Parts: sequence; C-alpha cells; structure tokens
Amino acid sequence: MSIFIDENTKLLVQGITGRDGSFHARQMMEYGTQVVGGVTPGKGGQTFEGPDGRSCPIFDTMEQAVAATGANASVIYVPPAFAADAIMEAAGAGVPFIVAITEGVPVLDMTRVYAYVQDAGVRLLGPNCPGLLSPGKSKVGILPGQIATPGPVGVVSRSGTLTYEVVYQLTNAGIGQSTCVGIGGDPINGTNFIDCLEAFENDPETKAVVMIGEIGGTDEQQAAEFVSSRMTKPVVGFIAGQTAPPGRRMGHAGAIISGSEGTAAEKIETFERNGIGVAKKPSDVVGLIQAVL
Repeated sequence: MSIFIDENTKLLVQGITGRDGSFHARQMMEYGTQVVGGVTPGKGGQTFEGPDGRSCPIFDTMEQAVAATGANASVIYVPPAFAADAIMEAAGAGVPFIVAITEGVPVLDMTRVYAYVQDAGVRLLGPNCPGLLSPGKSKVGILPGQIATPGPVGVVSRSGTLTYEVVYQLTNAGIGQSTCVGIGGDPINGTNFIDCLEAFENDPETKAVVMIGEIGGTDEQQAAEFVSSRMTKPVVGFIAGQTAPPGRRMGHAGAIISGSEGTAAEKIETFERNGIGVAKKPSDVVGLIQAVL
C-alpha cells in the first residue's frame, strides 16, 4: 500500500495550460499517474497534449471536470493570488485530496482556506510544497520520480529539497520508500507531520519512517510526542537549520524562531527524548534507518 495516493488516483491539474502546470503535468503522465484532465478558465473544450501521444481534456471549471472524469485528486499550479480560490473550488467540487504546489499564498487567505477544507472533510497538502510520490504507483507534484524506488520506508518532510536528498540517499543504499510526502513550510498548511505519521502507522507496507523538520514553530515537537505515545513503528529524524545564526529569519515563512521553542537544538532534544534517532547530516539518515529496520 501507500498513503494518500496510489495507482487508482485520478488526477486533475488546475492551471494545466501555464508554464509550470503543463511541464509537470507531462512529468506526472510520464511517471504513470492517471492525469484525467486539466482546468483553466476560458480554455474549456481544448485538449492538453501530453507525452507519447497521450492527451487529456481541459475544462473551464472543477465542477465540470469532476463530473466528466470522476477525479479523486487535484494538483494546483496557479499564481498565489488565485490559489485560495482554486483550492476552495476543488473542495467545493467534491475532490477529496488536493495538493497545492503554489508558493507565496497569503497567510490571511490560508486562514479562510483551512476552515473551508476542514468543514468540507477534504485533505489538503500544502501550499508551498513539492507534493508527494508513491514509487511505482503515482506522483502528484514536482518530486523527481527517478530518484525513488518502492520499499518499506515512509518519508515526511517540511523541506522540498531535503526530501529529494534523503530519498536519493535511501535509494542509493538499496532502501525503497512507500510514500514520500512534502508538507511544505508555510505557517498554515493543510496536512501536518502528525497526519502523515498516523497514516504511515496505519499503512501495513510502511515499516519505518523518516521525519525531516526544520527550525521555527513547534510542529516537530508535537510530532515527537505523537511518535512516543501513539506509534509502534520506528521513526528517525533530521532537523535542518542547525547552523542558522540566532535571530536571523531563514528560508520558509514558517521558519521563524520564537524564544527557544523553534531552535534546532530544542527540536533535536525533543526528538531524542521521545526515542527518535536524529541524524547530524542528511546522509546519516541511511545508517539510522538500517539500524531500525
């Protein structure tokens, strides 16, 4: 199995005619994802030409697209000013799983979106995330499929590029992955560490989990408490930003340190206290996973 997506995922691409949307739609189709349609207002009735002669229809609205295709997932490549409306349109059309790749969505917009998707019973991944990948089954987003291979290790990360790095290290060591999930680093996002950890705990094919955090906020600390109290599967971790200068804002919008709570040292201490082995550098994750497997 895998979490959130698999070979039965039927995907719509919102913003499929844009530069990023069209590029990644073709990448997802090449990987084997069932891209069943795209949505760009004003371009309904046209056809998106994918790789190897494959194509899919374009619709004006999500409601039309879902009705015609039976899609059960959507991925969003639209500018930040329109991303909130795109997410809510997908949720309103009954799409149960939405992945928002868009970076720079205003936090005030996300306060509205978060409440809307919660009320609709919809799972949102992102925004400002690379999406997710279930190796050999489906890829939704921008993760490079060629670095992943099927296997027993779940990966969940706040950092997109560190997701790629750790997955690449695991694959090179002959350790495959069940699902690789990038949750994004914005202050308000739809799916957090605990959501993913719970899903991995309930996935029979996942035998161990890698959790990649970063400075800022307290999500990692809350996740560590969840691991020690609710998980039976081993979890290993890495915290990015260990060398960040004190008082300087780094990277993601959510990477803001308040007092001692958001520092790398505090997060590492919490991980270790709750039985999570912590890598000093990304390449050390392989040894930690080999030990727990």
